[in-house]
Amino acid sequence: MEDYVKHQVRNKTEKFVKKAFKILFFILAAIVFIFLFAYVFMKLWNWLVPEIFGLGIITYWQALGLLVLAKIIFGGFEGKSKKGPKKRNGETFEGRLRSRCNDDYSKWKLYDQFWKEEGEEAFDAYVNRLQQENTSENEQRTEN
Repeated sequence: MEDYVKHQVRNKTEKFVKKAFKILFFILAAIVFIFLFAYVFMKLWNWLVPEIFGLGIITYWQALGLLVLAKIIFGGFEGKSKKGPKKRNGETFEGRLRSRCNDDYSKWKLYDQFWKEEGEEAFDAYVNRLQQENTSENEQRTEN
């Protein structure tokens, strides 16, 4: 039994150390990537911007500051949970829209045929009725 407990403790310790090492590695890798990206940004700026726009060259720390400023202005510091569709009561806008719409598209197959046979006549009758109502209202106004 003691061997089992030692084995369990050793396994948990090994898993914890591996996980901590991975987290530390990814944090360090992210920091190195940020500094490397700032260096590349500085080199590109100093190569292109002075010749194209006539601006001065920048230092490494100014390049890093510009990147941070751009992130604040354009990207913000939102987490991944804010990306994607907005949800209200656990349902996305598309889900609410689909639940409100009738998904029976079998009727649409006959739409063109209906419009050719009855739709144009019905629409013309509707327009004529509205025109007659408007003319009768105008005549009543002129009589009063």
